Amino acid sequence: MSTIVKALIAILMLPTMLSANESQPHIVLVMADDMGWGQTGYYDHPVLKTPHLDAMATSGLRFDRFYAGAPNCSPTRATVMTGRSNDRTGVHNHGYPLRLQEQTIAQALRDAGYATGHFGKWHLNGLRGPGAPILASDARHPGVFGFDEWLSVTNFFDRNPILSHRGEFIEFEGDSSEIIVAEALKFIRQQVDAQRPSFTVIWYGTPHSPWVASKADRADFTNFNDTSEHHYGELVAMDRSIGTLRRGLRDLGIADNTLVWFNSDNGGLRGITPDTVGGLRGFKNTVYEGGLRVPAIIEWPAVITQPRVTEFPAVTMDIFPTLADITDLPDDVMLTPQDGISLRPLFTKELTRREKPIPFRHTNRAALIDNEFKLVTLNVNKGEYELYHLSNDPHETTDVSDEYPDVAAGLRSTIEAWNDSVEDSVARRDYPEGQVQPPDPEPQSWNDMPAYQPYLDVWKERPEFKSWLMR
Repeated sequence: MSTIVKALIAILMLPTMLSANESQPHIVLVMADDMGWGQTGYYDHPVLKTPHLDAMATSGLRFDRFYAGAPNCSPTRATVMTGRSNDRTGVHNHGYPLRLQEQTIAQALRDAGYATGHFGKWHLNGLRGPGAPILASDARHPGVFGFDEWLSVTNFFDRNPILSHRGEFIEFEGDSSEIIVAEALKFIRQQVDAQRPSFTVIWYGTPHSPWVASKADRADFTNFNDTSEHHYGELVAMDRSIGTLRRGLRDLGIADNTLVWFNSDNGGLRGITPDTVGGLRGFKNTVYEGGLRVPAIIEWPAVITQPRVTEFPAVTMDIFPTLADITDLPDDVMLTPQDGISLRPLFTKELTRREKPIPFRHTNRAALIDNEFKLVTLNVNKGEYELYHLSNDPHETTDVSDEYPDVAAGLRSTIEAWNDSVEDSVARRDYPEGQVQPPDPEPQSWNDMPAYQPYLDVWKERPEFKSWLMR
């Protein structure tokens, strides 16, 4: 066979080869901790500059209506891992543990041949308090839920963190965002060398309190109070680490066929100047837009070839179904009921309507987003609802239940039926065993556990632990 013929065959086969490779892209999920919807340069924040997130948004798919699965941290993390509303999984609030019978995206991708790694905040093992390195004996450490490699802490963490490498405690120096990105890139490089696809989860501790930023990173915010100054300084470092991640993927030669998905775990914080939520109603721990709507970008150059901004409503519960669709995983890797949908069609064309509403339930409050409408209740047992037309009123200033009575009635019926299905999940009817095994433990503080007692004297002067340990 001549060289010319071989070349022609190779050219003809190229689309098929690219399609096959796209079914096993490298995947990186990146999540900020307490970053509000308005805290990006591309939303014209008055003081914060985020050049690397802006660049990512310019070259990828930017979501203007992306939602965290819940208005605080552990519940949203459960929705990412399972594709299910947090209450279904046992993660009713921050510090509640993920049930061992839940099926996770990390387990599914590991079983499909992916190397899996978790870096940073975990907060699905039922421990409250500032982030402490996770014990090797922890019954719900990241490895239990499908991660081959993990460098993780129980909760939020700041500069000079102590992280747990599969149970071995390691003290690092520097900004926490930059540290976990550097360690994640080492993991990804190992998989590239081994010619193995990788699934990497990077969960920042930024910009969660307590806020500790370098002098250089907070230099542009010295006109604000100390809390705001350090808060925004942390976001500067986090954005820089996004640039490090993107550059690292390019240097490894895998950027084109790596899907990078960025979002925050809940809405922004009150008490920070300037505003964290871009003028939306509410903040973290509310089911209004300011508590749920978060910045989000997906970058995947091999597939998202026409960068754009979408108003299509999406949520962290869509992550597992989307990745399962992309990687051709069997349906049974996801526990049912599923509350998310696959966003894969959105990568190549704009969609005008979401066929499946987005439901939320958190600490006896609930919300349902059905395209332009949003139904809210502040007590699921009282049956009192508010209806907002988000297209006309994104700040949720006016209840339009009387103006759209049929819409209000229909969405009320939908959310009440969905709430009944969540109650079935809470009652353990989703599991083959018909019960939770082992039973759900209550959240506890890690410093009350005997296994952590030997470390308390060593850690008591660390800024992230001091106030907690001395309480």
